[in-house]
Amino acid sequence: MTALPSRMTGAPLAGHNRISTQALTSTAQAAAAEYFGVPAQQVRVQWADERGLLALSVFLPIALPPLQTLTPAMLQRSGGTVWERAHAAKPVLLRRVAELTGSRLSRVDIRITGALPAEGRRVR
Repeated sequence: MTALPSRMTGAPLAGHNRISTQALTSTAQAAAAEYFGVPAQQVRVQWADERGLLALSVFLPIALPPLQTLTPAMLQRSGGTVWERAHAAKPVLLRRVAELTGSRLSRVDIRITGALPAEGRRVR
């Protein structure tokens, strides 16, 4: 009879796992791009150490409906004002990036750097 590998018995394995900054950055870019409906290549991310936790800063344009025809109802359907959408995104991105990477985040700061036409995209 052979012994079960340690991964099946719950015994710890020797070694360590590390997630590179690039992997964390790519994951955060994808999560923010998905939430805001913008291309991932237009999202910039920075990381800072905050007493052992990761502070995430996200810089991106936001997708907006056509301004010439914007009504209050359209604004609400698109997720509210730019500030309301950025504010609502913070806990969502914190939770999503943490669950995807296993990292412990302290906060998410969002800076809107411009506007893109929504062009039929669903804007949150």
